[in-house]
Amino acid sequence: MKKRTFLTAQWRKLLMLNYEVDPAVLKPHLPPATELDLWEGKALVSMVGFLFLNTRVLGIKWPWHVNFEEVNLRFYVRHYDGTQWKRGTVFISEIVPKPAIALIANTLYNEHYRAMPMRHQVTALTDGRQQLRFEWRSKGHWNKLGATVSNELHDLTPGSAEAFIFEHYWGYNALNETTTQEYQVEHVPWQIATVSDAFFEADVASLYGDAFVPYLTVAPYSVFYAEGSNVSVRVAGKVRPVLETAAL
Repeated sequence: MKKRTFLTAQWRKLLMLNYEVDPAVLKPHLPPATELDLWEGKALVSMVGFLFLNTRVLGIKWPWHVNFEEVNLRFYVRHYDGTQWKRGTVFISEIVPKPAIALIANTLYNEHYRAMPMRHQVTALTDGRQQLRFEWRSKGHWNKLGATVSNELHDLTPGSAEAFIFEHYWGYNALNETTTQEYQVEHVPWQIATVSDAFFEADVASLYGDAFVPYLTVAPYSVFYAEGSNVSVRVAGKVRPVLETAAL
């Protein structure tokens, strides 16, 4: 039986700058019962900017909390449930402009939200492209994430690098040293577009910690864009490590 849907929304204009990191940097953030999900042997993190639109929590549109930006730093894991491997994401940091969202998510689900002033721009160009820009203010400084994106959309290729980044349909969040909260994220396969001129300018040490500075201050390993869709998020349950490791 499916668990109750606690959030529905549109996730739109998802821009992802992906960086290769030393796996050791991610181990302190790895929830129990998960392991790193590698792309061609590489541990990747993604700086992600996107729009939350038409947001409902438990079916309710909360006033002033329907449409807003989010910028997050995430990485990729998998969990074996005794039958199958589930590929998911773990969030190191999630920034939104609404303090109530951060308070509820952090209190109820031990998430890693922070509320900061945010803004975004979508500028149509005359050559069939658009400029996308997300900004968030910390310590009086506007941090920036953006790129130029083609308006021509196409389907994901199964097994591609883009599919690896976008097709993680589970979320995992450590509740304590032995227990992990599991979420199920449901949406149709997203269409993608070509990206150029990507940029990320931020106080990495202050926002994400000194350990990430060597990796987030260089050119990204890859940059992807997805148009997004309607999404539903369910709390699937709690998971714990098993005594035996499943064979790959």
